[in-house]
Amino acid sequence: MYNTDLPNRAELPSSRQLLRSTIIAIAVATVILVTVVLPSEYGIDPTRIGRVLGLTQMGETKMALAREAEQDRAATAAPLQQPAVTAPPAQQTQNTANSSAPRKDEMSVTLKPGEGAEVKLEMSKGAKVSYEWTAAGGPVNHDTHADSPQVKYHGYSKGQQLERDSGELTAVFDGKHGWFWRNRGSADVTVTLKTNGVYRSIKRVV
Repeated sequence: MYNTDLPNRAELPSSRQLLRSTIIAIAVATVILVTVVLPSEYGIDPTRIGRVLGLTQMGETKMALAREAEQDRAATAAPLQQPAVTAPPAQQTQNTANSSAPRKDEMSVTLKPGEGAEVKLEMSKGAKVSYEWTAAGGPVNHDTHADSPQVKYHGYSKGQQLERDSGELTAVFDGKHGWFWRNRGSADVTVTLKTNGVYRSIKRVV
């Protein structure tokens, strides 16, 4: 078996060489951090090199999407924590005496730039509703979810920058089930919701 000869002391790097290599490595890492990582991940570009390379725009987009997602989560949670104390307008609330009879409804809400709206159905566990909504004037962000006195939040689906969505919603518990939309564009958007199934009422809560 062949063993590699150990280097002698003269072949080993000196303490000064090791220190210089360490300083060079730190300097290179700092340059990469300032010119690449900060612009592309956080939109921070102190040297302006990131903007020239197109990295700053990438970072600004990431941060904007993160802020938007956080705002949507906060806006969705707010109605669940603060029950409405005033009755909604009559034209925005529709009820039926027979909760087991299938029904159809259509409701439209107009959202100004930055505005959000929420529509909920009163449903019993296991009830099913087919739905379709469309956004005229631009795309919207949406969060399809449910809540009850016992359940603060149950998510069904989420999406960003969509102009329509459809499907079937099956209530996982007795409570309110529905949709939250937010207009992140610069013009008014009208969302029209069509529902068909078994539910007691449809109401705009925000």
